[in-house]
Amino acid sequence: MTAALHVHPTTELAERVLLPGDPGRALLLAQTLLEQPKMFNHNRGLWGYTGMAADGRPLTIQSTGMGGPSAAIVIEELVQLGARRLVRVGTCGALVGGFALGDAIVAREAICADGTSRALGGGERVAADAALTAALEAAAERDGGARGGAVVTTDLFYDKDGSHADPGADPDRPAVAIEMETATLFQLARLRGVQAGCVLAVSDLLGPARGRIDAAAMERAAERIGRIAAAALAA
Repeated sequence: MTAALHVHPTTELAERVLLPGDPGRALLLAQTLLEQPKMFNHNRGLWGYTGMAADGRPLTIQSTGMGGPSAAIVIEELVQLGARRLVRVGTCGALVGGFALGDAIVAREAICADGTSRALGGGERVAADAALTAALEAAAERDGGARGGAVVTTDLFYDKDGSHADPGADPDRPAVAIEMETATLFQLARLRGVQAGCVLAVSDLLGPARGRIDAAAMERAAERIGRIAAAALAA
């Protein structure tokens, strides 16, 4: 029995998977990236789709929900179903200057300031897969560029004190952005022997400048990081 994914026994999921948090973004990416996408999961509102990508090979897009606990269940079950290369395509808040709303960030490592990655045995930091990250950075460079760096994963979305922006990170490798699922993905991938990467769109500016992206710009940014991730998985 699975907790998140109810997949028919005859359904074959791809070994390549995109992981948006938002089910609506999963639908958007399925419509953008897949030929004749088919929904294979809607259990608990976690929409999932599979179909042929532009390179003629199958690609699965499965929403994880919000936060590490939900993501951990989804990722664990996807790996059990054959997923071997997984890329989170999500949103983040930029913690430092130099970013504009909608910019792309390739996460090279995640600072484990959340409970889930720590419960899974994560230390202070957990790294992305090096080869998949290099493919993401190359694909991003061909599609307008992206900034690479560490992100901090937290359990808190609303944090009035702002304490989650400074989790005691190494000053030589500061976090450039904050989000809620990447450390869980990287740590589970390490434990299960699969590849994991992450490309994020900046939806909020939390550093020297402040701002939040609008709906139209968010859709464009989501499509862009989806293209980047699909291109990296095709490499």
